[in-house]
Amino acid sequence: MTTRIARASFGRMPNGASVDVFTLTNDHGVEIRAINYGCIIASIRVPDRTTRIDDIVLGHDTLEGYVTRSRFFGAVVGRYANRIARGRFTLDGRTIELATNNGPNHLHGGIRGFDKVVWAAETFDDADAREGAGVIFKYTSADGEEGYPGTLDVHVTYTLTPRDELVIVYEGWTDKPTVINLTQHSYFNLGGDGSGEIAGHELTIHADRFTPVDATQIPTGEIAPVDGTPFDFRKATAIGARIDADHEQIRRGRGYDHNWVLNGNDGALTPAARVVDPRSGRSLTVATTEPGMQFYSGNNLDGTLVGKTGRGYGRRSGLCLETQHFPDSPNHANFPSTVLRPGERFQSKTVFTFGVV
Repeated sequence: MTTRIARASFGRMPNGASVDVFTLTNDHGVEIRAINYGCIIASIRVPDRTTRIDDIVLGHDTLEGYVTRSRFFGAVVGRYANRIARGRFTLDGRTIELATNNGPNHLHGGIRGFDKVVWAAETFDDADAREGAGVIFKYTSADGEEGYPGTLDVHVTYTLTPRDELVIVYEGWTDKPTVINLTQHSYFNLGGDGSGEIAGHELTIHADRFTPVDATQIPTGEIAPVDGTPFDFRKATAIGARIDADHEQIRRGRGYDHNWVLNGNDGALTPAARVVDPRSGRSLTVATTEPGMQFYSGNNLDGTLVGKTGRGYGRRSGLCLETQHFPDSPNHANFPSTVLRPGERFQSKTVFTFGVV
C-alpha cells in the first residue's frame, strides 16, 4: 500500500505571491487536496458504499473564492481558534487587546488570522520513511500580529495514510508568553458537496458535558451535563432530530455551535466523534489529543456563497467538527490552559478516518 503526493500551481494572491495545491492520494481512491493559503483543505474525495467517489467538503474551485468569499472553509484558524470575549484577556498581569471581528468578540485569530496568510510548504512521501504522504506547512506569526504577544513559529502537518486517515499535527514555539489554540475548519457533507442539508447525518459525540454560552456565544464558565438536553449525542442521533428544540442554548446558537468537553481526554489520542450518512454509507471518525470539540451545524450559511457545485451553500449544508481547547479559555481559570511559554512546545494531533458502513 502506498500514498502519493503531487504539487501544482493553484494561483496567485493579489500581491503576486504564489499559492500551490498539494494532492494526496492512496490506493483506496481517497484524495485530499490542500493549498498553502490558510492550510485550506480544498477537497476530500472518498468512495461511498457503492464505490462512487464524491467530494465531501465545502469550498471553492479557485483561489479567488477563498480569498474574497469564504467563511473559513477548510482552513486552519488561529492564533486562537474560536472566540475570546471582548477581544481581551490578561496574561501574567498584562492586559492583551485583540481585534473584535465577531460582534463584540474576537473570532478565529482576528481580521487577518492564520486562515488568510500564505504558508511555506514542504512535502514528504513513503520514501521518506513515513507512513503515508503529506505536506508540512510553516508560518511565523510576528510579535504583535493581531494583538498577540510573542513571535510564534507554527508547523501544521497533513498526512494521508494507507488506512484512509487524515492525520493533522500542530506544533508551535514562542519567544514570549502567549496563547495558542489551533483547529481545522472544514465543513463536511458526507453525502457530497452540494447534496443538501446534513440534518439526516447521524452524529455521536463522546462527551458527557458541554460549555453553555451567553447571548454573544461566549462560554459562561459553567461546564454542564448533556443529559436530558438536545446536546446529548452519546448515542448516534440524527443531527436534525433536536436542532430546532425549544432550548435557550439552541436559540443562542441558531442550532448547534457549541463546545463539547470530551470524555477521558488527558492529552492522549482519544475518540471524539463519529458521523454517518445513512444515504451514502460514508462515515467519518474523529480522534484527538484536544480536550474539546466545537460542533457547528452550518446555521449561518444562507445560500449566498456559491461553491464548487455552482450552487449556493444553503443553511446547514455542512458541519464542522473543530477539535480544540475551549473558547475563551484565557478568561476562565477553570478551563484547560492555552498559555504557551518560551522553551515549551505546543503540540496537538487530530485524526480524521474515512470509511463506509
